[in-house]
Amino acid sequence: MEYTLLILLLPFFSFLFLGICGKWLSHKTAGLVGTSVLGIVTILSYMTAYAYFTAPRGEDGTFATLLPYNFEWLPMGNLHFDLGIMLDPISVMMLIVISTVSLMVHIYSFGYMHGERGFQRYYAFLSLFTMSMLGLVVATNIFQMYMFWELVGVSSYLLIGFYFTSPAAIAASKKAFIVTRFADMFFLIGILIYGYFAGTFNFVEAGADGQVIDTMGQICGFDADAAKFIPVALGLMFIGGAGKSAMFPLHIWLPDAMEGPTPVSALIHAATMVVAGVFLIARMMPLLQSFGTIGGHTVLGIVVWVGVFTAFYAAAVACAQSDIKRVLAFSTISQIAFMMVALGVCTELPTGHHHVGSLGYMASMFHLFTHAMFKALLFLGAGCIIHAVHSNEMSAMGGLRKYMPITHITFLIACLAIAGIPPFSGFFSKDEILTACFAYSPFVGWFMTAIAAMTAFYMFRLYYGIFWGTENEELHAHHTPHEAPLVMTLPLIFLAVVTCAAGFIPFGHFVSADGQAYDIHLDWGVAGTSIVIAVCSILLATFIYIRKRQPVADSMAEKFSGLHRWAYKRFYMDEVYQYVTHRIIFAHISKPIVWFDRHIIDGFFDFLAWGANALGYRIRGLQSGAVQKYAFVFFLGILALTLMFLLA
Repeated sequence: MEYTLLILLLPFFSFLFLGICGKWLSHKTAGLVGTSVLGIVTILSYMTAYAYFTAPRGEDGTFATLLPYNFEWLPMGNLHFDLGIMLDPISVMMLIVISTVSLMVHIYSFGYMHGERGFQRYYAFLSLFTMSMLGLVVATNIFQMYMFWELVGVSSYLLIGFYFTSPAAIAASKKAFIVTRFADMFFLIGILIYGYFAGTFNFVEAGADGQVIDTMGQICGFDADAAKFIPVALGLMFIGGAGKSAMFPLHIWLPDAMEGPTPVSALIHAATMVVAGVFLIARMMPLLQSFGTIGGHTVLGIVVWVGVFTAFYAAAVACAQSDIKRVLAFSTISQIAFMMVALGVCTELPTGHHHVGSLGYMASMFHLFTHAMFKALLFLGAGCIIHAVHSNEMSAMGGLRKYMPITHITFLIACLAIAGIPPFSGFFSKDEILTACFAYSPFVGWFMTAIAAMTAFYMFRLYYGIFWGTENEELHAHHTPHEAPLVMTLPLIFLAVVTCAAGFIPFGHFVSADGQAYDIHLDWGVAGTSIVIAVCSILLATFIYIRKRQPVADSMAEKFSGLHRWAYKRFYMDEVYQYVTHRIIFAHISKPIVWFDRHIIDGFFDFLAWGANALGYRIRGLQSGAVQKYAFVFFLGILALTLMFLLA
């Protein structure tokens, strides 16, 4: 699979070409270059997946871990930093997800970004982001992953701030960059601690016989200090993953990131960047299960409860938002939390029909795959709607089903999928997550089922608010909504087809906790309950929001005005951060430090400079060039030394 190197190099060269030569290219040419390159990358990714998953399994029934490329980049004593490409089930699966969604976004952007200033720059940034994300998932070691991790952060900053003349976009890009860099600081510290005590950064090692050895699962012989610090390192790495995946309380950057172009939201905040934290936890799973215990608490246990709270918080906020992109943003946070919870409840690695403890790993990866498709569909559909009405607010919409039939049908399919209605893909992956949660703890299972019900409610609140409900006839009279052009609707149709079919993929045969083939068996006790609850939630949303007038919703908003206001304001988390950073950290910590630095530290060195200058001014007469004065001082010195010796 030597061609796998091209999967990284082609989008990188596309970025360089468009970044350097883009200003001399027309919009159409720049778009064709970026899209054609991603088309080739997608074909290569599918070729890689086909070759990998059709290859014979090993004697232990698992797919082989391959290192098509790997070389030592930077030796540091016993440690060394490598660069290469590693192929295993989850990395190959991620190649499919990233390349597919990125290609759809590239095609879609032809229509959505038509006529935008900086069109060439936009496609250059898309190529850079895609390359960075692809490099992250095929990394052979944790340090290489961190390098591409930071490249993902930089490229997302550039894409979120694409409209650099907009103050809101500038603020959103800075916010995303600062919050994720804060989390990445802990990630880096964790990597360094892990490398020091584990003696390696690699996920796998190439043995002398050419066989690949899983170092993540076979690290042993830790001393007492290592046994203490390895779990700490894993906990710090989780903080980095939580920041990238927008887990509470590091979630505040994601809703504001919707200020970027809508296709960027589909690429970064639905399918790729935000799942980097989930991918990190999945990659480190052998270590987390073997060594992830801090003070009697497991890191995976922390992952579970952080995920549970984040899922509930985001779902509650989504129920009150009026901006359609913000509803989808909080929906993304909630669904990523589902994946985190599924990984956290993975209590064992061996698979099999009776080993439900390992189900969470497969369920998380399955939901990552299905969610990427239907959430990208939702964001691209939202882009078509915004393109038609020139607004993000649901008040400018309503009754759009008769104007936008293709967008309406594809959006409905995505809503049914995320609500967990069979036979759409979201039902199968979410049911497996709920089954794993019930096996872990009935409380967690029922709580996540309730959050799934909230998901169905707010998504159909969104659906009815856009396509049914009260039509803004005054606005539509001035600008009649219309269906998006074919270049924008084709990706919607493709993703809708995938959303309908992906649930029937035998995903467990390709990705599982220990690599063994896992047959998915629906637990109809869990599945039936979740279906009934989801249908009831949809019916409730239908009862409240389908009519042109919505007296029930209005009365509830009035009766629970305080709760509604709190949910609409995201429970004032941004205000809390503003208060903590400006009123506490800046005012009471940073200002005293600045004063101490400027007056004490700078003052001390200013005093040294003044003293040296003053002393030099005073003794400059000693360097007058007069020999008589030099002789006089010389003899005075001799006299002083003589008297010292005599008196001693």
